Amino acid sequence: MHLLIGVIAIQLAFGESGEADQDGALAQLAAQPAGYALLWIGASACLALGLWEASGVVFGYRNAPAKKRMGKKLAAAGRGVVFLALAASFASFALGNRKDSGESTSDASAQVMQMPGGPLLLMAVGAGIAITGIVFVVRGLMQSFTKQVDLPASRTLRRVTKVVGVAGYVAKGIALFLLGLLFIVATLQANPEESTGLDGALKSVRAQPFGVYVLAFIGVGLGCYGIFLIFKSRLAKMD
Repeated sequence: MHLLIGVIAIQLAFGESGEADQDGALAQLAAQPAGYALLWIGASACLALGLWEASGVVFGYRNAPAKKRMGKKLAAAGRGVVFLALAASFASFALGNRKDSGESTSDASAQVMQMPGGPLLLMAVGAGIAITGIVFVVRGLMQSFTKQVDLPASRTLRRVTKVVGVAGYVAKGIALFLLGLLFIVATLQANPEESTGLDGALKSVRAQPFGVYVLAFIGVGLGCYGIFLIFKSRLAKMD
């Protein structure tokens, strides 16, 4: 998913059209030979990941220190929800149910804004996403992500893993920060139509001075993050 979104972001930087978000990535998959099968494979894989994380909540982290155990279980629960939601998106797309994700995000933002305390909730969501982005950037620059994997013995592979990890975490962090900032600005301006999700955040970057280069960097970085996750599937430390 990150690889595909990265490719779309690079294409946007060079003037091509597309949606640099989850729906855009799914559309890219669907357009490939055997795209229908790829979508169902993606749905099955994400479902398996969601169930794996759910099993961690129930059975995992028994050897973790007691002070950290609950935090790890909550993090696993959050990841499980994300993976299960992705599985639903893959399946829905395979069944032909598609709605523009930017419109979905802005519609949801408009509904929340009309609720009592809705603007504050949207501000909190935006701040949370932006802070998460900062955390990703710090993890990338500090290379703390290496604690999650057993680095390869080969010096070359070790260096490649670190490079794609740093670039990936920093780029994803920037993208999340921009997404959170978009939520905050849209809420302050009482204009939920501006909350158009990741695609809107990245396209707003392109409109800025030197935005083409920044967007290209983010696209390459998101691709690197996808590569790092592929490495992580083989190198991850098991709790």
